[in-house]
Amino acid sequence: MNGLFTIGLPHYLTVSAVLFALGLITVATRRNVVAILMGVELLLNAAAINFVAFSHFVHGAVAGQVFALFIVVLAASEAVIALAIVLTLFRNFRTVDAAATATLRE
Repeated sequence: MNGLFTIGLPHYLTVSAVLFALGLITVATRRNVVAILMGVELLLNAAAINFVAFSHFVHGAVAGQVFALFIVVLAASEAVIALAIVLTLFRNFRTVDAAATATLRE
């Protein structure tokens, strides 16, 4: 009965794959810049779950947790820079639609 409720590596990988797929779909289908950034955050969190899961199931390996810490720092810095870009776009174009930035190419 105890083995029935044991959460193993495949469970973590499944959750990570679902998060990655949702993030990829969000990035590919959304036009709102904020929604695209939320998809990127989902992608980063899926990678962090993979690193932590593999470091948990490989005994003596701490590298996965260190990589996950770097991913959290990277996600925080990405959120700050992205928020600054979104605020600048909104100030200049009065919208956060990603298609409105096409005028930047001209």
